[in-house]
Amino acid sequence: MVDAGLLIIRLVFGLSFAGHGAQKLFGWFGGYGPKGTGGYFESIGIKPGVFMAVVAGLAELVGGLLLAAGVFVPIAAALIVLTMLVAIITVHGKNGYWITSNGFEFNLHLIAVAIGIALIGPGAYKLF
Repeated sequence: MVDAGLLIIRLVFGLSFAGHGAQKLFGWFGGYGPKGTGGYFESIGIKPGVFMAVVAGLAELVGGLLLAAGVFVPIAAALIVLTMLVAIITVHGKNGYWITSNGFEFNLHLIAVAIGIALIGPGAYKLF
């Protein structure tokens, strides 16, 4: 049962992150692609915007896919944690804790899940 639970968590969590990466990289799922995301990044002081949008998108896409597959889980978790730390530092941290004020609450939850999976391991159901 534990392995099945880890698989469900990894799939939902990892594929959701991969989807966010695809939004930034390809404009899929209602995303803005590198130019649109890069413009937003530039507006909040992350420069060069397009380059950093591609870096963030790759971190989310690769980290999410690796996590979902259950391979290189510590690397996958590190990529996810890094993107969430950047989001806290650049956007959410100044707004306090609670998500209702656009704070870092949700980002911290995502960090906790990524680190938790990395510490527990992927379970028995993994790609290889």
